[in-house]
Amino acid sequence: MGEPVRLPCQAGSFYAASERPLRKQIEECFMHDFASRALPTVREQGPRRVIALVSPHAGYMYSGPVAAKGYAYVADDGRPDAIVLVGPNHTGYGTGVSIMLRGVWRTPLGDLRIDSELATDIQRHSKFVDVDAGAHLYEHSIEVQLPFVQYVYGAVHFVPICMRMQDVEVSRDVGAAIARASAGKNVLIIASTDLSHYEPQSIVEKKDRLALDAISRLDEEALQAVVEAHGISMCGYGPVSAAIVASKTLGAEKGVLLQHKTSGDITGDRGRVVGYASAVMVK
Repeated sequence: MGEPVRLPCQAGSFYAASERPLRKQIEECFMHDFASRALPTVREQGPRRVIALVSPHAGYMYSGPVAAKGYAYVADDGRPDAIVLVGPNHTGYGTGVSIMLRGVWRTPLGDLRIDSELATDIQRHSKFVDVDAGAHLYEHSIEVQLPFVQYVYGAVHFVPICMRMQDVEVSRDVGAAIARASAGKNVLIIASTDLSHYEPQSIVEKKDRLALDAISRLDEEALQAVVEAHGISMCGYGPVSAAIVASKTLGAEKGVLLQHKTSGDITGDRGRVVGYASAVMVK
């Protein structure tokens, strides 16, 4: 039997369905006023100070420019040997925390191979991470990041982790497992999340600011607390919490907000918006 191939489920929906239009769409995101207004080039001798990137995962027409801002930043930071991509589980399928240990993920830009050794080490160091491909079949939070990853880095190996359980205990376990497996290696962690959902712009801005302040302070407990206390509908607070834990263990000293916008900033309709941010956790 051949290795498993995870086929795209959002091509033609969240992003363009074929290579040329998708490359054009990504380039338009990078050239947007909310992004870097320049196409990225990987700085091969970059300092590799970024341990984790927080990136949004909505349709590219809404969150793509904000995502591009983060990907331009990490491109300038250097080239990782592998990426650990952690996203929330929107579908409800699969186990509480699900990883795949082998195979490839396909997008219109080609195939990305799972780093089996790194994935196996993460799963081995965690008491919550289960091997389960089913959770990933229809989930968009990881898939939507991959064309940006491919555009910037090409065929880099990666590890997909999907979190349905997102409380602080599970997030700390996942983050610690990622850190132990990544220690001494050139790994970039990407936490996929959108922020507040479907509230007026003024409310989204206030709520998002609370979450982003906790991220900037690398405080996973504070992030979880403000999400609960203020009813912040941030879908990936667990993946971000796990990234904070892993980043601190691997030497991060601060979080840096790169861009924060809403769907209303794109469409002009600020009555019911979704918040998006790019941020990095750096040494």
